[in-house]
Amino acid sequence: MATLGTLLYTWFRGEFVGKDAFGNRYYRVKARKGPRIERRWVIYKGEPEASTVPPEWHAWLHHTADEPLDARLVAAKPWQKAHQPNVSGTGAAYRPPGHDLEGGRRARATGDYEPWRPA
Repeated sequence: MATLGTLLYTWFRGEFVGKDAFGNRYYRVKARKGPRIERRWVIYKGEPEASTVPPEWHAWLHHTADEPLDARLVAAKPWQKAHQPNVSGTGAAYRPPGHDLEGGRRARATGDYEPWRPA
């Protein structure tokens, strides 16, 4: 949820640009004064998490693209996976076999491992 100040600024000065698949809404300033760089921002749906911004909107937010890229027009390569937010710190995060929350046991080291012992 955005702060009250951000919501008021968006209501008075923001121009809606678009919405992504995650429900995030993107805005820019209605009228610019002078040669200043256009101000752009996002209001996240739910918890503010920057990793939920897809690449096409990230390019627009950071002035890499003048207009937001249409996700349908961005040709996905066959090896590319769909964009997913960062799941670190959640129940869906990867945990290696020796992790405490995965039982704390891992396979014994093979014969190629030799621990260092001080002389």
